[in-house]
Amino acid sequence: MGIAGAAWATVIGQVSGAILGLILNAKLNPDVRLNYKGFRVQFDVIRRILSIGIPSIIMASVGSVMTFLMNKILMGFSSTATTVFGVYFKLQSFAFMPIFGMNNALVPILGYNYGARNRERMIQSIKAAMVYAVGIMLLCMAVFQMIPDKLLTLFNASDHMLEIGVPALRRISLSYVFAGICVVAGSVFQALGNGVYSMIVSVARQLLILVPVAWLFSLTGNLGLVWLAFPIAELASIGTSAFFLRKIYRQKIATVK
Repeated sequence: MGIAGAAWATVIGQVSGAILGLILNAKLNPDVRLNYKGFRVQFDVIRRILSIGIPSIIMASVGSVMTFLMNKILMGFSSTATTVFGVYFKLQSFAFMPIFGMNNALVPILGYNYGARNRERMIQSIKAAMVYAVGIMLLCMAVFQMIPDKLLTLFNASDHMLEIGVPALRRISLSYVFAGICVVAGSVFQALGNGVYSMIVSVARQLLILVPVAWLFSLTGNLGLVWLAFPIAELASIGTSAFFLRKIYRQKIATVK
């Protein structure tokens, strides 16, 4: 069925997952029981949910906009350059998935301990997450630095694609250590109810720094310089993340007794 089949498969998968989730919660989750009797819309609750949800929605959308703009920039060089960028995005998922998984655990831990007024546990959790994130990203960066050609051959890379892709993976992966810290910082912001901070860092990194720097470098006609926009953007976002971390520490964490 081609593209239509892929679309149908996506819809069927999402609907099936939703139905299964409802059934499993109804049958096997005794801690949560939904009762709609006397249900009333509470706009204050909706407002608080959206204050965290809307920044997350924008953050997810920013990635798509950045990818579109980067592809437009890279098309000015060749279709192979955009292919390399697409391959990189598939490969980088393996680097970031462990970090995102860890952050999914970090958010409730921070939230629960903030509610329990356990500052020491909060600080320990943040430090541990930072150390693990940096360690994982260092390992992934080492892989990208040492065997980029092997990674590209997984996608049947041609000689021309290897010529472009090897330096691309090596230069983009220089941003990984900074990226790990920023991702953990974003989870800290969300866990403590400041999702707007995460949104600002994400928008600044991907749209206000990465894309303009990549465009400026593209004017030189040197594709290799374009890939350096990634570590430059991550390095700049470290400063923004550190500023907001300091601010949220004073506002939230330091007040916990």
